[in-house]
Amino acid sequence: MAERRLTGLALKVGPLGEHDRLLSLLSDAEGVSRFAVPGARRPKSSLAAAAPLTLLELQVGGRSGLARVRQLRVLRSFSGLGQQLETLAAAQALCDLCLQLAAQDPVDGLLETMQLHLERLEEHRADPELVLAGTVQACIHLLTLGGYGLPLQTCCITGDPLEPPLGQWDWRCSLLPQDGFAINEQPGAAIQLNPSELALLQRLTRAELPHRRDGALMGPPAVWRRLLRVVEIWSRTHLNRPSKALAMLRETLLAGA
Repeated sequence: MAERRLTGLALKVGPLGEHDRLLSLLSDAEGVSRFAVPGARRPKSSLAAAAPLTLLELQVGGRSGLARVRQLRVLRSFSGLGQQLETLAAAQALCDLCLQLAAQDPVDGLLETMQLHLERLEEHRADPELVLAGTVQACIHLLTLGGYGLPLQTCCITGDPLEPPLGQWDWRCSLLPQDGFAINEQPGAAIQLNPSELALLQRLTRAELPHRRDGALMGPPAVWRRLLRVVEIWSRTHLNRPSKALAMLRETLLAGA
């Protein structure tokens, strides 16, 4: 296999043999790739910096089988997110999502979007509410890039526009996990949203989190936890694997509520 250079984010790092590590890297060029990092578990190894949540520049190659990292340079580290349980769970959830979305082919914009949301988690790590809201929005952005976006504009049964009537508190829309959102209460619904909850969810496709005029985040924590459940259910259904990290984030935030 020809020697090549890659720049990417370490999504997952695990043991390989006695002294090596197995690195899962997200790059624009190759999507998710896996590499052996020889001797990385030795204390004085020049490759010991291959750690999760690190943006790396690599030289990789090998004659056959699993390619090996020859050299690496750390460009940026997000390891500080591991110092708090909330941000650790949030970052792990986003990494797991990228591992699934780019497992077969590269996804345009996935690496850039992932870096953006990790930077936001760093910025807001002292505020659990912003960590929760940022994680929900990050999942929605990543899912959309990967082709699994939540269908938030039309009713999956009638095709009518999903236009939440704010102030009509008896109105509901239902999440049908396989199909999308349907107006009114529907049999088989995984969760139901009121008009304000749906309107807030629709705003998360934008670039920034929704804030009120006074600068405060829109929506109370209980609503954001419901939107996190929506993301959990949709991801589990369409990617065929539950996110333990999202569940851990939800439980951690509930414990601190």
